[in-house]
Amino acid sequence: MNPSIVILAGGGPAPGINTVISTIAKTFLKDNYRVIGLHEGYKNLFKPNPKCIEMDFRYADLIQRMGGSALQMSRYKPKDEEFNTDFFINNNVKLLVTIGGDDTASTANRISKFLAANNVKIQNIHVPKTIDNDLPLPEGTPTFGYYSAKEAGVRISQTVYEDARTSGNWFLVSAMGREAGHLAFGMGAACHYPMIIIPEMFYNTTITFDKIVKLVASAMIKRRILGINYGVAIISEGVFHFMTDEEINNSGVQFSYDEHGHPELGNVSKAHIFNTLLQKHISNATRLPIKSRPVEIGYEVRCVDPGAFDLFYCSILGYGVKKLFDEGVSGAMVTSDNNGIVKPLYLKDVEDEKGKVRPRLVNMNGDKAKLVFNHCLQYVTPEDYEAAKQFVDNPEEYDFKKILNW
Repeated sequence: MNPSIVILAGGGPAPGINTVISTIAKTFLKDNYRVIGLHEGYKNLFKPNPKCIEMDFRYADLIQRMGGSALQMSRYKPKDEEFNTDFFINNNVKLLVTIGGDDTASTANRISKFLAANNVKIQNIHVPKTIDNDLPLPEGTPTFGYYSAKEAGVRISQTVYEDARTSGNWFLVSAMGREAGHLAFGMGAACHYPMIIIPEMFYNTTITFDKIVKLVASAMIKRRILGINYGVAIISEGVFHFMTDEEINNSGVQFSYDEHGHPELGNVSKAHIFNTLLQKHISNATRLPIKSRPVEIGYEVRCVDPGAFDLFYCSILGYGVKKLFDEGVSGAMVTSDNNGIVKPLYLKDVEDEKGKVRPRLVNMNGDKAKLVFNHCLQYVTPEDYEAAKQFVDNPEEYDFKKILNW
């Protein structure tokens, strides 16, 4: 039996998954390996008859430019007692390729250690994927899918801004981002939104709904002072990650709760939550004649066709998997810099003391962030206090830098 490799995808979709799969398949087929695509990720790997597809060149060539994932994905995280060697022995597997985030990579590492302990030697190489851009790759290196998702998000965001300008309204946009604000920051800056709110901004203060609402109101007040009656604010959903359950529960929004008693944030629109609280604040605490509307951007951008950047970048990562495999690398993520130089990034080098991969956050000390927050956004400053009194009794409460304790 020819040696084989198996490819699986975990977590949520990101543009470029199929390009990675296609490139890996073509590259290994060229060297007479069987290429097995596993559906449903780890949920299916240890079952007696796992659902698979054996890939040939025609199939790999067909999916190369497509959005979504040809391999059905899953967030399932198997327990140690579920592990067995059957699939790897029966298919003469030499390499497990995983496509996903930090959880997917860590699970692959656990599996390879289990197999080694049972005298089944395989390599495992991980291809880092997320539209959130929050995996700790080398500085300036994006996670694949981020640029294509951002490009699609910017197109939507531009139409939202045009609607605001055309109708004289305000919109409140919520953008995906598990812990980090890269997507909201990139989309908001590209569209010249007057207010961008990401969790990284709150490095000198705790994150609360009151502060978020007042930051949005600060932009509304500033624009009114300037004679502009429309606008858009964008907020990263990552702010929820740093809020206490008490803060979320006290918001007045009705949530369902998981088995541990935590609010199930995935079941509600974050934009709706922000907008409801904003409307309440505007009505009760200001004299702003403004109505705002919520817009959620997240699932709409995860399965778009990859753009030119990701088509090439994902191809390089796919070729890089074969390169690292030939070099005997295992237990590492494949990375490629702007010059196309492929290197392994070992998980042990980016884990914290608990074995969790540290997220890469927006660098608030970087030139890019300083430029945007100092020159792109519009918000109340001490020079605006007198003019702002026609809209609020205490303008100092809406001073951008005082809210954030900058």
